[in-house]
Amino acid sequence: MKIICTKENIAHALALVSGVTGKNVNLPILNNVLIKAYEQKVEIIATNLELAIVVSVRAKIEENGSFTVPARTLLDFVNLLPNEKIDFTLRENELLITCGKSSTKIKGTSAEDYPIIPSLEQGKGFLVDSQEFKRGLIQVLPAVAKNDIRPELAGVFCGFNNEGDQMMTLAATDSYRLAEKKISLKQGGDSIQIIIPGRSAQEFNHLLSETGEEEKQARILVSDNQIMVSYGSAQIISRLVEGSYPDYKQIIPKDFVSTATVDTTNIIKEMKASGLFTTSGVNAVSLILRPEVGTIGVSSVSTQTGEYSSELTADIQGVGATLLLNNRYILDGINSFDTAETQIKIINADSPCVFLPKNDTSYLYIVMPIRQ
Repeated sequence: MKIICTKENIAHALALVSGVTGKNVNLPILNNVLIKAYEQKVEIIATNLELAIVVSVRAKIEENGSFTVPARTLLDFVNLLPNEKIDFTLRENELLITCGKSSTKIKGTSAEDYPIIPSLEQGKGFLVDSQEFKRGLIQVLPAVAKNDIRPELAGVFCGFNNEGDQMMTLAATDSYRLAEKKISLKQGGDSIQIIIPGRSAQEFNHLLSETGEEEKQARILVSDNQIMVSYGSAQIISRLVEGSYPDYKQIIPKDFVSTATVDTTNIIKEMKASGLFTTSGVNAVSLILRPEVGTIGVSSVSTQTGEYSSELTADIQGVGATLLLNNRYILDGINSFDTAETQIKIINADSPCVFLPKNDTSYLYIVMPIRQ
């Protein structure tokens, strides 16, 4: 194998796949990237057996071939090279890399030992605005469960609705909070519901954030047990989580006794400040709605750091109420709001509290109260 490409192209591809590789003790070859040169194209491939990412690289191929090398070593070395063309030549079990006056040899492993990368050529296809997809993932990922006790909650619900308005719904819940985002599809297919592993959803977000591509749309292909997202020069193929996602819609409140409208920047500052004075693990912050004076009292107490209290200006429609919520959960949701104002909808101290970006009906974020 012998290929020549620019530093920019190879570094870009390696950065995309780097999140998939890691320190795998049981299968060390999964810490490697597979470099394939064939049929006038070069592919950089990585997999963790749950998902695989394939990035096409523009390069001059002088000799076909394939080889695997440690991903982190290759990326770190390439990043140190000057912005010139890089020559990659396979010699026995070493990859010779030459750039300008620099050269090195990286030991690797035969491509024959690398896991077979799954392909997805048929399925139900959808087209979505890439930035809307990315934003939706950013908004729901914080609510994904951090453990696999219930595998479905460790994933992102993804529903495609082809009835009426073609929509894609992303949702996640860890039983303590719930996030839901609705996105218009540019092109729809059948109405289906799937669960994407949380790690895979993070890599989809990474792909849509880091490619630097000018493309405005991402393609999604879904089969019975796999999903593929294609964007720019890269494709990610992931397995799906088996089973059905819980019917989360039944916990979304319909009627409220109070609605408070606050400045988004101000409530974020208040949550950050109160978070300095909460007990680790509980992160309890008290919110007291005072419609008669148009404020929300914000307070928190920590035996280690002290106490915090402040008044947040608010337009409150309805009755007063006192809530005890997890400060970190609130921040995880409202940090992604891009509207000037945030609405807080309340039933009572024991019911879910709904946070909405004002005038944006595509997203809702729910936080369950802390039981006193």
